[in-house]
Amino acid sequence: MSRRKVQLTLIANNSDRKASFIKRKKSLLKKTEEISTLCGVEACTIVYGPYGPEADVWISKSGVQNVVERFRNTCEHNKKMATQESFLSERIAKGREKMKKHVRSNQEKEMTMFMFQCLKNGRVELHNNMTTDDLNVLSSVIENKLRDINIRMETVNVTEMPPNQPQMELPALPVAAAPEGITPPNHGDGTYMNANDPLQSQWFMELLNDNGEDETIKPSFGDPNLPPL
Repeated sequence: MSRRKVQLTLIANNSDRKASFIKRKKSLLKKTEEISTLCGVEACTIVYGPYGPEADVWISKSGVQNVVERFRNTCEHNKKMATQESFLSERIAKGREKMKKHVRSNQEKEMTMFMFQCLKNGRVELHNNMTTDDLNVLSSVIENKLRDINIRMETVNVTEMPPNQPQMELPALPVAAAPEGITPPNHGDGTYMNANDPLQSQWFMELLNDNGEDETIKPSFGDPNLPPL
C-alpha cells in the first residue's frame, strides 16, 4: 500500500500539528545521527519549537558549536553562499526574464498569424488595440520570413543548377549566296555563317526547312546594313 502524499501546508488543528511536530523532530534527529555515523561527516541539528523553552540539538551543544564555527569560516571564502534575501532576489530576476521571453514568443506567434491572415485576405487591416511594440514585432517577423525565403530560394537554385558542361563548337556551315548587292559578314574561314551564333543557326535551320520552295534568301541576323524585307 503506497504512502499518501503529504501536502506542505500548515496543519490547522493544534493537536494534530503538535503530534506531527514531535514525530518529525524525532525522525530528523535520528536521520542526522545516521548520516553522521554511517558516512563519517560532521553534522548537527537544532530545532526550536513552540512547545518548550529550550531547543533540541544533536549531537551536543559543544558539537553544534564546532560545526557552526566551521560553517562560518567556510562562508567567508565561499562566493556561492547566499542569504535568503539574495536568493529570493535572484529567483525573482530569473522569473521576470523567463516571463519576458514568453511574452516575446507569444507576440511573435500572434504577429505571424496576423501576417498570414493579411496575406489570405489580400489587404492589411490593423486592429485598434495594436501598439507600437506590436508593429515593431510584426516588422521583425516579416523581415525574418523574407530572409528565410531568400535563403531557401538560393538553396533550391544551387541544387537544381546543372553541372557545367563543356560547350561543343560546331563546325562552320556554308550557306547559300546572299542576294546581289548584299554582302553577308565574312568570318575569315571561307564561310558566311558562324555556327556558334544561335541567331544565325536558327536562320540556317529555317532555310533548310523551306525545302527549296522559297527562293528568297533570309538576311543574316545582327547585320544592321541589311535592308528590311
